Amino acid sequence: MLILGVDPGIATVGFGVIEKVGVRTRYVNCGIISTPAGERTEKRLLDVFNNTCELIERYRPEIMAIEELFFSNNQKTAVNVCQARGVILAAAEKYSVTVREYTPLQVKVAVAGYGKAEKRQIMEMTRMILKLPGVPRPDDAADALALAITHASVGESKLTKLQNANLDPSRKTAGR
Repeated sequence: MLILGVDPGIATVGFGVIEKVGVRTRYVNCGIISTPAGERTEKRLLDVFNNTCELIERYRPEIMAIEELFFSNNQKTAVNVCQARGVILAAAEKYSVTVREYTPLQVKVAVAGYGKAEKRQIMEMTRMILKLPGVPRPDDAADALALAITHASVGESKLTKLQNANLDPSRKTAGR
């Protein structure tokens, strides 16, 4: 199964592609999508959408693992990340790619085994899990790989399937 991890942003979107076969996880590629700071927001969002579509076309992932939104003190940054995340999700929908969302805490636990792990610990564990010669760079790409690893390690667990079924509004039961 190919998994595309995405760390959303408007200036920089990190992406990481891994393959999971059985219990093995293999690195495929990682990088960033960058948009110029001087461009209009609408143009930057279109660039993020188009580049995400190109990634999906190139790798044909079965799953997109993306960071779940969290609220920031900087409202302008939060709005821009929300907008970028929206066009990334639209690209996934365009190509019928299943999306799974993970919180930073879930990533820390899945990758490092510790919910209070620091960023450098997550990056080093990402390197070790994928058997890379060095820590993936830039940080946004490393974060995206960590998201993909999170899905590879917990995304298809029985607990996750049960949680997803309970959150799925199409699976309502009598009495609710």
